[in-house]
Amino acid sequence: MNLNELTTNIEQWAIDRNLHTADPAKQTIKLGEEFGELCQGIVKGNLDQVIDSIGDMYVVMTILSMQQGLSFEQCVRAAYEKIKDRKGKMVNGVFVKEEDLKEV
Repeated sequence: MNLNELTTNIEQWAIDRNLHTADPAKQTIKLGEEFGELCQGIVKGNLDQVIDSIGDMYVVMTILSMQQGLSFEQCVRAAYEKIKDRKGKMVNGVFVKEEDLKEV
């Protein structure tokens, strides 16, 4: 199953449970919880937890985008359009965009 099919299944799963019309603030809290689990997995070197957390975050963000009347693809596409031509460099292991380099 490819990512598009998985996303469609996630969206249907959310609709079946009325999550697509639930409070986005609650979904945002859930995203924070999943991010915390991802951070824990990274720090502990627990690859299974990292995989689970990234997957859970994708599910939560898919539902959150639905709650906002957006598609996850639309949000990712907008982000990519913003970064695709971005220039910058790595500073202490972090990519810093060109316009922010003056501050570093």
